[in-house]
Amino acid sequence: MTAPAAVPRRYRPELRAGVLVGGALLHGPATVHLIKNTESGLSFKVGEKEHFLISRMDGSRSLEELGAEYAARYGRRLADANWQQLLGMLGTRGLLAGAPAGSGGGPGARPGPGPGPEAGPDARRAAGPQAPPERKLLSGSIRLVADADATTGRLHRAVGFLLSPPWMVPLLCLAVVMEAVLATRLGELVLGARALFLHPVLLTAAGTLLWLSTALHELAHGVVARHYGGRVSEIGLRWRLPVVIMYCTVDDYLHLGTRAARIATAAAGAVMNLLFLLPFWAVWMLAPVDDATGDALAGLLFLGSVQALAMLIPLPPLDGYKIASQLLGATGLAASSKEYLRLAVRRDPAAAAYPRRARTAYLLYGLGAPLVLAALAAALAVLVHFLLTAP
Repeated sequence: MTAPAAVPRRYRPELRAGVLVGGALLHGPATVHLIKNTESGLSFKVGEKEHFLISRMDGSRSLEELGAEYAARYGRRLADANWQQLLGMLGTRGLLAGAPAGSGGGPGARPGPGPGPEAGPDARRAAGPQAPPERKLLSGSIRLVADADATTGRLHRAVGFLLSPPWMVPLLCLAVVMEAVLATRLGELVLGARALFLHPVLLTAAGTLLWLSTALHELAHGVVARHYGGRVSEIGLRWRLPVVIMYCTVDDYLHLGTRAARIATAAAGAVMNLLFLLPFWAVWMLAPVDDATGDALAGLLFLGSVQALAMLIPLPPLDGYKIASQLLGATGLAASSKEYLRLAVRRDPAAAAYPRRARTAYLLYGLGAPLVLAALAAALAVLVHFLLTAP
């Protein structure tokens, strides 16, 4: 059998426009980088050495030059078989310019045997037109706009100025002050929520406002992602009767330029929920209202605050989990933490192979998440006791 032709060392590989190369993330004991083809929707993980080469494939360096940089960094040169495997993988995924999707990549390159970068559990392939989402009587989803990215673009042009520090800092301070004041009057809020549930008309009005807050929560994710260069692929309604909620799908979230941008995008929904409550808090605090209206406002503030703060709980799939993952620089944080703690408790030698950064991150999350759940359970018990004993 004839061996495949060697890859010409003068070949200058270049990634297609629209290929996104992410930063370093922990995944188990390894450090990985996410690579995404925005045209096909395919996303997969590569190791640090593959990322070192892929991130430099801008058409300005030949394989000879890339190989020299690799040898200077890692102390060994790549053989032709290594180049064939790497370029073949990039070609079959449609990532190389000048190579059609599904081809073997550069000249003489073809997929090689042996392990290579594998698609992770978050990989998504979108080859060709996709069928519309299946809709059933009790569950399903439907798109509300034809071009979600253009819609969020228009929203960003209208309200994006609020994301600048002169606007956002005072608004965030107001939200923090509001929650601090509400915490000092928690008993009134809880009693107001109880009274709210006894008045169907007021409860319906409060429920409608909270649903609107949920819709704004989703749109806030999209607008903030758009602010940092992200793309929104869908805005629609999803139902699991009797619950109907709005959703906003942000593509390329993990490829936003900085960690701060990703954290801001994840936190945007909960912040929007709190900002939504500010005018109702002002009326409750300052305006002369009757007892029924006061109770309704107190109940709305209580339920709205719970709605916002619950989203910040660091458990999947909540926004707080995404924030925790970014703060700790990990993907698959919950599963990796569980596996590391299992190995550590059993004193498995494999636990020692985790780098210090990974051990710290997984310990912080693996021990911190149960403490958060315990605190929430205690708070719920106190709340129930208060409701049962209050006059």
